[in-house]
Amino acid sequence: MGKTSAAVKNKWNEKAYDRINLTVPKGQKEVIKAHADSKGESVNGFISRAIDETMKRDQEDGTE
Repeated sequence: MGKTSAAVKNKWNEKAYDRINLTVPKGQKEVIKAHADSKGESVNGFISRAIDETMKRDQEDGTE
């Protein structure tokens, strides 16, 4: 029998992505989720965009 769909996705994710465990104060997760939802993004997508934009801004400012 072949691998399950979840097992295949997990194997792909392990090869293609790094994981970062993010800890926020109680209640902040829902605030972040509401903001991401309001922008039509997932929480992961919003956090990734925030990191990318901040890194780009830091490079442009010469603070990196």
